Amino acid sequence: MVEVKTDSLLKKLSVPLLAVLFGFLVGAIVMLVFGYNPIDAYSHMIIDVFANPYSIGEALTQATLLVFTGLAFDIANKAGFFNIGLSGQFLIGWLSTIIFALQFPDLPRIALVPLSLIAGTLGGALYAGIAGFLRAYFGTSEVIVTIMLNHTILQISNYLTNFVIGTSSRTEKVSENASLSLEWLTEVTNYSRLNIGFFIAIVAVVVYWFFMKYTTTGFEIKAVGLNPDASRYAGMSDKKNIILSMLISGGLAGLGGAINGLGTFGNLFVLGALPNEGFNGIAVALLGLGNPIGIVLSAFLFGVLNTGASFMSSRAGVPDEMAVIVTASIVFFVGAYYLVEWIFEKIGYRRAQGPHSTETEGGTEQ
Repeated sequence: MVEVKTDSLLKKLSVPLLAVLFGFLVGAIVMLVFGYNPIDAYSHMIIDVFANPYSIGEALTQATLLVFTGLAFDIANKAGFFNIGLSGQFLIGWLSTIIFALQFPDLPRIALVPLSLIAGTLGGALYAGIAGFLRAYFGTSEVIVTIMLNHTILQISNYLTNFVIGTSSRTEKVSENASLSLEWLTEVTNYSRLNIGFFIAIVAVVVYWFFMKYTTTGFEIKAVGLNPDASRYAGMSDKKNIILSMLISGGLAGLGGAINGLGTFGNLFVLGALPNEGFNGIAVALLGLGNPIGIVLSAFLFGVLNTGASFMSSRAGVPDEMAVIVTASIVFFVGAYYLVEWIFEKIGYRRAQGPHSTETEGGTEQ
């Protein structure tokens, strides 16, 4: 038999493209079943987002947050474990930042903004570090621990917002010295909530790419994720890298929460559920296939879908939940990576054999 190597780049690109295509297809089928017009719904969902600067700014605002949670999930995934606690780490970053900014409202902006962002980053990192430590030294499932931590911080945040740092279910707005808004950026996007966090996200993607590709620590994190036993044999500390990757993961999620607090809302309020940015970040990382550029593109796609959901409802009469169905379907088909890979291998194998190939004892003759 002749060993056939299919085009790996084509396979990698096919996964997100087919996932998006099939996700929209499933959404269309569901709409037809319930009597809605999918063409009308999708045209409003996507085209209307790009029809005015405000909607574009809002889509980029949401994409900015998803870049952080997407990168956060990716580094944990590369280390070999599943950080499902992104929502909790995002929330504690949001909480920590608002508390710090409210305590020091008169600090100059050049100091207050970085220090507030650092507070949020540290909050997320330390909170995620709990799960990393337990996983490294006691073999505790990070999935169970992070799920528990998610709901713990949700209740803590709501209590503090209600009775300690806020009143009437919300905190005061942070001072202008802590705001991430930029006047020219706000005006260009017709007074959307797009802020400095957008540029911080770009820097974070570049730093993340460099860290994972060109540093020894990034290499060790990937090595531990691929084969912990071989990594230990090579002298790498799997415990250190598990904890470190979880700290970085939580720090990225916490930074996203900090930007959400200072840039998107300017305060904190009682939440009825965990922030969606954490769970959507998992989907963004999966759709981006662990590539920083892919994560950026998938974050923008999800930002467009989330922003466009309101247009589906207001202009096409389609419930917002239909946008959730599309998103969930995309994630489902991303999970079908091995099915897509198998299909491409079969196609490549048949092409290599050709229509007139014959089997012989020594192999396949063309």
